[in-house]
Amino acid sequence: MRRENFYYYIPLILLSVAVIILALVLIYIFRAEYNRKITVDFKNPEYKVFIPEIPLQLDFCGEPVPMNIEDVYERVEREILINAYWNSSTLLNIKRANRWFPVIESILKKHGVPDDFKYMAVIESNLTNAVSPAGAVGFWQLTQPAAVKYGLEISKVVDERYDVEKATEAACKYLKDSFGKYKSWTLAAASYNYGTNGIDRQIERQKKDSYYELYLNEETFRFVARILALKEIMTHPEKYGYFIEREKLYKPYKYKTVNVRYGIKDLADFAQRHGTTYKELKLLNPWLRDNYLPARKGKIYRLKIPDN
Repeated sequence: MRRENFYYYIPLILLSVAVIILALVLIYIFRAEYNRKITVDFKNPEYKVFIPEIPLQLDFCGEPVPMNIEDVYERVEREILINAYWNSSTLLNIKRANRWFPVIESILKKHGVPDDFKYMAVIESNLTNAVSPAGAVGFWQLTQPAAVKYGLEISKVVDERYDVEKATEAACKYLKDSFGKYKSWTLAAASYNYGTNGIDRQIERQKKDSYYELYLNEETFRFVARILALKEIMTHPEKYGYFIEREKLYKPYKYKTVNVRYGIKDLADFAQRHGTTYKELKLLNPWLRDNYLPARKGKIYRLKIPDN
C-alpha cells in the first residue's frame, strides 16, 4: 500500500473506532438502565401489596357472622382480598351503585326485605343485565321458572327479568318466602344460590339449621362471603383504597313514564313520536326484546322516556 493511500484511510479508521466506542457506551448505559429497572429492593420496594385489616365483627341483615370460626373467617377474607384488589370491577360497582341502589333500596324497604340484599344484586350481576351460561338473566339472575312463578312476563318480545324494578320485586318475593321457611335471612340468601330444595336436603342430612354450620358446595360457601365482602368494601371504600369523586359516580336516569295499553308496531316510530330515539328507548327499557310490542289483554306496559 502506498503511503499516500494509507493517510487517506486514517479518517475512516478513526471514525469506525469512534462509532464502535459510542456503540459500546450506549450498550453499557442501556444495560445499566435496564438492570436498574428490574432490580427489586426487597427491604424497601417501590410497590407494596398490603393485606387490609379484616373486620372481626360483621353482620348480615342483623344476623351476626361468627368470624371466630376459622373457615368462616378465611372465606370472608378471601372475598375481601379478591374484590379489594379487583380494581376495575369494584370501581365500576361503586360507580353503578350511585345509579341503582336508590331504586333497589326503595323496593326492598317496601317489601320488608333488609337493605343488605342490595349487595346480593352486586355479586349476582355487577349491577348489569347479565346473562349466565345457565340462562339466568338480569340484575338478580332469575331463572325462567322462578321469574314466572313470581309474576314476571317472559316471551320473545318481552322479558321482565331485564326490568330492574320488576326483577327486584320478584327477588323480594322469593327472599320473603325463604325467610318464612328458614327464619334466617342468611339461609334465605344461601337458598337463592343453592335452591330451597338443596338447602332442605343439607339440613336434613347434616342435622344443622345454621348456614355457618352446614357443609355446602363451593359456590354456596362463597356466596354469603361475597355479599359480606362487597358490603364491607362499598360501605367503607376509602379504607380499601377507593377514592372516587362524587361527580364521577354514574348519575340516576331521568325519565318520565308512558302507560301503554295498545300494541306498538314499530318502537323506532314510537320513540320519535315521544321526542327520543330507539337507542334511548331500549336503554331505559331493556325488557323490550324486539322492535315491536304487541298488545296483551289487561296488561299495561310502562315505558320510560328520557326526561332531560
